[in-house]
Amino acid sequence: MFVAFHELPATARVWIYQASRPLTDAELAAVQPALQQFSEAWTSHGRTLRASAEFRHRQFLVIGLDEAVADASGCSIDASVRFVRELEAALGVQLLAKEDMAFLNPDGQVLLVPRRELKQAVQAGVLRPDSPYFDNTVSQRAALETAWPAPAATTWLARYFAGS
Repeated sequence: MFVAFHELPATARVWIYQASRPLTDAELAAVQPALQQFSEAWTSHGRTLRASAEFRHRQFLVIGLDEAVADASGCSIDASVRFVRELEAALGVQLLAKEDMAFLNPDGQVLLVPRRELKQAVQAGVLRPDSPYFDNTVSQRAALETAWPAPAATTWLARYFAGS
């Protein structure tokens, strides 16, 4: 069953998929019915899941699940990945690629930095210890709301700033 994202409990499980580019207003509007339809129809072993899906910062698909109602099974997770692949095809973006790290630049735009270029971006001053970093491994709604993004130096990226 679809619920508004803010109605999911703080303990709700989340999955974050980062798009290879920001979505346009038209794309966001066009994909909204599919997000709601997926959440409404998503099941686990025949049990209806209490779920939500939305885009944040125009670039991150976030799927949330209230596991107090029913846990996601392997089959239901596979179904969510199929849905993400369908969105990739429909939107012409990558959502499953993991090679780019995402930061929020001072203008409020998402900045994607290839993982292999992180050290150079830090050395060049493009990324600083206080640069907001989107850790897409966040797995609960509470952390999504309070620590996403988080200052880079407070995440696993701290090692890149040890000498600065």
